[in-house]
Amino acid sequence: EIYTLSLHDALPISIVVGATFALSEIMRPRWAHFQDKEWCDMAEKFIYNLKEGKGDQKLLLGGKGANLCQMVQSGLPVPPGFILTTEVCRRYMQDPGIMDTVWDGVKEAVKALEKETGKGFGDGKNPLLVSVRSGAPISMPGMMETILNLGLNDETVEGLASVSGNRRFAFDSYRRFIQMFGNVVDEVNADRFESALAACRNGLGVSQDFEIPAEALEKLVAEYRKIYKEATGKDFPTDPWEQLRRAIEAVFRSWNIPRAVTYRKINRISDDLGTAVNVISMIFGNLGDDCRSEEHTSELQSPIVIS
Repeated sequence: EIYTLSLHDALPISIVVGATFALSEIMRPRWAHFQDKEWCDMAEKFIYNLKEGKGDQKLLLGGKGANLCQMVQSGLPVPPGFILTTEVCRRYMQDPGIMDTVWDGVKEAVKALEKETGKGFGDGKNPLLVSVRSGAPISMPGMMETILNLGLNDETVEGLASVSGNRRFAFDSYRRFIQMFGNVVDEVNADRFESALAACRNGLGVSQDFEIPAEALEKLVAEYRKIYKEATGKDFPTDPWEQLRRAIEAVFRSWNIPRAVTYRKINRISDDLGTAVNVISMIFGNLGDDCRSEEHTSELQSPIVIS
C-alpha cells in the first residue's frame, strides 16, 4: 500500500526519522562489522601463528597482529609469535570459561614457538620468554596493557643469565617482569615497586637504574616478591604456564579498563570490537650497548629493525 503525507504529518515524520537514526547509530557498531566476511568467518579459528594471518584481517587479529603477519609474509625480520583473536576477547567478556576452550591451542602455539626459536618455555638452561600485548582493530595507543619478560622465575633467570652472559641484565629483566605482572594482573600499586627501586639506588649512592649491579638487583627481586606477597597474600607465581594464562586474561580485561573505555567514547570506537592478544618471543633491546629493538606496526612502510 502507498500512503500520501501532508504537511501536518511533518512532526510525526521527524520523530520517526529521528528515532530510526538514533536506533541505527546504536546498532551500527555491531551490524556494520558483519558486512565483512572476515567477521563472519572468525569464529572458526581462535589462534593464528604470525605466518598464518593476513594484513587485511585487522578486525580479527587486531591492527598490531595483522601488520606483524604482513611483515612476516613480506620477509621482514619479526620475532616468532601467535595471536589470540578478538573473537576470544568478546567471548571472554561474556564467559571467562572460553579460556578452557582455547588453552590447548595456546599450548600448541607455544610448542611451535619453542620449535621456531630453539628455546624451551620454562627451560632452566635456554628459556623462551614472551611478551603479551594488546592489539585492537583500531589503534588505541597506551590505553591497554602489556607484559614483558614473561616466563621468568628463579630457575629460568639463571638460564637467561648463562645464555646472555650478563647476570645483571637477567635480574633486571626479572625485577621488571615482577613489577609489570604484579601491577597489570593483580593490580599491585606500581609505586610500591618504584619506592623499593629508589631506595636501592639511594642506598648504593647512584642516580640511574643501569648503575645498579647484579648483586643488588638480586636482592631487589627478593624485595619485589615480598611486596607482591604483602599486596596479594600470595607468592609470586613461578609456573610459566600460570603466568601466561593470567597475563592473557589480564590483557583481555584491559579492553574495559576506564582509560580504554574513555578513549573509545571520545574517538567513537565501538565497544564491541574487543582486543586481540599478541604473544611474541622476546627480543631484548637492553642486553648491551650494541643491542636495540624497534617495533613499528601501524604502517607497513615503517620497518621493524632487530639487531
